[in-house]
Amino acid sequence: MSAFGTLATPVGVVGVVSDGVAITRVTWRSTPPDGATEQPDALLAEALAQLAAYFAGTLRRFDVPVDLGVQTVATRAVLTALHETVGHGETITYGGLAARSGTDVPARGIGSIMGAYPVPLIVPCHRVVAGDGLGGYSGGDEGRGLETKRWLLEHEGALPTSLF
Repeated sequence: MSAFGTLATPVGVVGVVSDGVAITRVTWRSTPPDGATEQPDALLAEALAQLAAYFAGTLRRFDVPVDLGVQTVATRAVLTALHETVGHGETITYGGLAARSGTDVPARGIGSIMGAYPVPLIVPCHRVVAGDGLGGYSGGDEGRGLETKRWLLEHEGALPTSLF
């Protein structure tokens, strides 16, 4: 059985799913997925506390266990490279992450991986940008992906605060 909890953040309500061993999903939703209970387990409570600290500006690296689900070897290498080598306040281009991962995944493929994996924020896909701008972002409330990505990067100091 999995546990589900939410946290109101400056970029919308974030929902988190725990199976008691690892965080299995982070999403922008306020209703539990099928089969999840709203009775938090200890890991879910810790993940929500760490997310609250991140948004408060006092946490720079998450240390809760995550389960990325079934992934290809290349996808797992890309996500591991992102999680282990791109720190708070840093960015990397899609092409740079492709090279850093040691895979033959092209830059465009990196974008697809970023848009599909299950634990954004904790594994920080918002730090992956295009060579000529922000690139895309599928997180955040519907229709507000790039606004959310910009906010997260500004929050971490990777971008100057927008004047408008």
